[in-house]
Amino acid sequence: MPRDRSIRSVLIIGSGPIIIGQACEFDYAGSQASRSLREEGIEVVLINSNPATIMTDKVTADHVYLKPLTKKSIREILERHHIDAVLPTMGGQTALNLCIDCDKAGIWQHYGVRIIGVDIKAIETTEDREKFRLKMLELNVGVCEGGTATSFLQGKEIAQDIGFPLVIRPSYTLGGTGGAFVNAPEDFDEALNRGLHASPIHEVLVEQSIMGWKEYELELLRDSAGNVIIICSIENFDPMGIHTGDSITVAPAMTLPDTVYQNMRNLAIKMMNGIGQFAGGCNVQFSLNPDDDKDIIAIEINPRVSRSSALASKATGYPIAKIAAKLAIGYNLDELKNAITGTTSAYFEPAIDYVIVKVPRWNFDKFPGTDRTLGLQMKSVGEAMGIGRNFQEALQKACQSLEIRRNGLGADGKELTNQDELLYSLEHPSWNRVFHIYDAIKLGIAMKTIQKLTRIDRWFLKQIEELVELEKEISTYELSTIPTDLLRKAKEKGFADRQIAHMLDCYESEVFKKRTELGIKRVYKLVDTCAAEFEAKTPYYYSTFDKENESTVSNRKKIIVLGSGPNRIGQGIEFDYSCVHGVLAAKECGYETIMVNCNPETVSTDFDIADKLYFEPVFWEHLYDIIEHEKPEGVIVQLGGQTALKLAEKLDKYGIKILGTSFEALDLAEDRGRFSNLLKDLGIPYPEFGVANNAEEALEVCKTIGFPLLVRPSYVLGGQGMKIVINEQELEHHIIDIWKHLPDNKVLLDHFLDGAIEAEADAICDGENVYIIGIMQHIEPAGIHSGDSYAVLPPYNLGDLVIKQIEHYTNKIAVALQTVGLINIQFAIKNDKVYIIEANPRASRTVPFICKAYDEPYVNYATKVMLGEKKVTDFTFNPTRKGYAIKEPVFSFHKFTDVNKELGPEMKSTGEAIYFIDDLMDDYFMKIYSERNLYLSK
Repeated sequence: MPRDRSIRSVLIIGSGPIIIGQACEFDYAGSQASRSLREEGIEVVLINSNPATIMTDKVTADHVYLKPLTKKSIREILERHHIDAVLPTMGGQTALNLCIDCDKAGIWQHYGVRIIGVDIKAIETTEDREKFRLKMLELNVGVCEGGTATSFLQGKEIAQDIGFPLVIRPSYTLGGTGGAFVNAPEDFDEALNRGLHASPIHEVLVEQSIMGWKEYELELLRDSAGNVIIICSIENFDPMGIHTGDSITVAPAMTLPDTVYQNMRNLAIKMMNGIGQFAGGCNVQFSLNPDDDKDIIAIEINPRVSRSSALASKATGYPIAKIAAKLAIGYNLDELKNAITGTTSAYFEPAIDYVIVKVPRWNFDKFPGTDRTLGLQMKSVGEAMGIGRNFQEALQKACQSLEIRRNGLGADGKELTNQDELLYSLEHPSWNRVFHIYDAIKLGIAMKTIQKLTRIDRWFLKQIEELVELEKEISTYELSTIPTDLLRKAKEKGFADRQIAHMLDCYESEVFKKRTELGIKRVYKLVDTCAAEFEAKTPYYYSTFDKENESTVSNRKKIIVLGSGPNRIGQGIEFDYSCVHGVLAAKECGYETIMVNCNPETVSTDFDIADKLYFEPVFWEHLYDIIEHEKPEGVIVQLGGQTALKLAEKLDKYGIKILGTSFEALDLAEDRGRFSNLLKDLGIPYPEFGVANNAEEALEVCKTIGFPLLVRPSYVLGGQGMKIVINEQELEHHIIDIWKHLPDNKVLLDHFLDGAIEAEADAICDGENVYIIGIMQHIEPAGIHSGDSYAVLPPYNLGDLVIKQIEHYTNKIAVALQTVGLINIQFAIKNDKVYIIEANPRASRTVPFICKAYDEPYVNYATKVMLGEKKVTDFTFNPTRKGYAIKEPVFSFHKFTDVNKELGPEMKSTGEAIYFIDDLMDDYFMKIYSERNLYLSK
């Protein structure tokens, strides 16, 4: 069926601010869907409250509303625009819940808006645990024995009938919130209460526990004619009991016999057809009894794009959200083209001849003392994906992408060797279990014991055992004696040069030189959706060690943009926003653009953003090989956050041009001591400071400066390791803790300006001219990390004298650092005197907020300055904003037990929302103040 021509305008509902369980994979989906609909000439109206994402940029939709995701906002939009249809499947649970609320309130019916991509009955069936259970029984699909409870007494009765162990699953929640396994009756009451309160409808499913069973997911697409295809099968490395968002996942499924896969496939199609006849995407999760592969249980079905949809899209190259959007407006699968090949139909199921491994990224270090055990509630803040010709290569690449000071899996001298601690870790999974499996095998713990404690399929354990055996074999050689075949095998299995250097007791550079001389070099393969059966048109590459190189180098002038790696607290989607705009700006200047990143959730890793995408770890060895292959004009590091900046020193050392601000300037700003000396030379006020390399030096410094002290290490992200201390005992304890986690890191001790106002400015500089794009004032006083503080743009009660000081100092510092591109400077204001806290000559987390507030593409301008194509004076800046924009931090504390919610110098928020107000008497603004017991000067 061709496109439904009655649909001329579509409303897309976004997912709101980033929280644990609902991250930027939905912004990726929404952005892709919007582009897909606009290709068809459809007017796209978008609502989302997240300023940090490219989804809420005017390059994405015709009309963007940065408004709270509420029924009131929806009504306001429908009053202003004639909307034919609403697409709620791209914004995760938040969008679906809002769609249901609007439907119940009669809003869609009143304004004549159709729901496309799903239907309300399907949502209710899948989100209401009892309706889902009954529907599956009706379809003859296996489900766990259980029942739904809407009261404490009902829950107790169900538990008594089924017996323990049990699992509790609340209805209508996100990321497994409120769910729990209960093994003993004495733990049941508390878990039941928690689940009932977590559900917005006070409902839980109490069912038999299948903890330890194997878990699989299938991604499906269906059109209005009833055609269904399976995009991808995904297998969880971890067994049932760990939320799929916290599990290592592998695509395609590695241990699934074809007969069982076909059975699952048929069940998934039956389930999708059974819940409704909508056209769009669906995610189905199954559990398989490891002792009887005929025993398959349906866990849940999500009639929308899910967290796994982004992974499946990047794994196969099949743009799920893009196709789902076209199906929603009437197209059938056989009427659409495969975007990768350009010739085959979208009705072809993808086939892949490589392996994908996703490893989650956690931030437990931000919440000391909290329970780090993984379970039904998702706790990870991001993920990295590795692509390889085999499972081991993909696993190593994913581990190299995590940025947790590991060089991959094993072979870095950081293994755990305490047997009791290893056994405990295997039985009680946490973020480091895959590393501890490696360590346990290396220590000699029996495979049978490891399998019994982890319940992980033996095939995966044998794959890791092979890596351990390979490390042991290589360690018996020296660099001069290692056989060529053995070195090649290590590279084919994914071991980094650093890991091999550790095994051979030599330098990484020596390993690189040796393997290069032996002809052991990376080649690049296409992600083509069709296992090379058809020619692929899209330049989306991964590296491996093989003979044929499928990446052809053009003779165009080209630049590389480094991405920000996996999301974590302190470095999130705002840097992906900057990277996308950097790529678009470089394209406008005529450059061939090359993106390097390893985050499957982001728009920057979509295959049609840059001219070439290398889905690789943002890790020196991988980057250097890409540079050697492509030979770009230079590399942009200042858009990818701390991840990219950390590679600036290596780039400088190897003589590779850094486009924009030089490494020397970047390093000067990061080195707290050297930067303070620069301020001293410039005559710019800053808090008294001292630098310490050990505890004794720190204690001497504090005698000069006095308490309270702000203690902070250099080269960290999101205020990591920052703390205000008030006595020598606290000081000594904290700096020892810093060096335990960040060895060889200089520590700066600043005198803390208690009770000061905090502000920050972002600017663009071309080395000579400076334009300040925005000055923000924080509502919270100095001492709370800028990422955790409400910020108001423009400042709400800073006097002209203070503003002039901020402008003057911003100009002086930007020029003194010879900034070329973006710079962020943070200030503390006390008694109308402005002090400098820090300067970051790079894109900051506040840049997207300012761009959205003033409706100006400042990153685009800054990139053209970095490339030397423009001067600041070449632009006509015309910021338009009446009233004030407020950045509201959003937290995910509910995911952690016994978490310290007190805010301080170390950032804890996972995302942010934006609000616009006309004046300072606005109810929202006054509410923020009253909550913080602060006085608003009138």
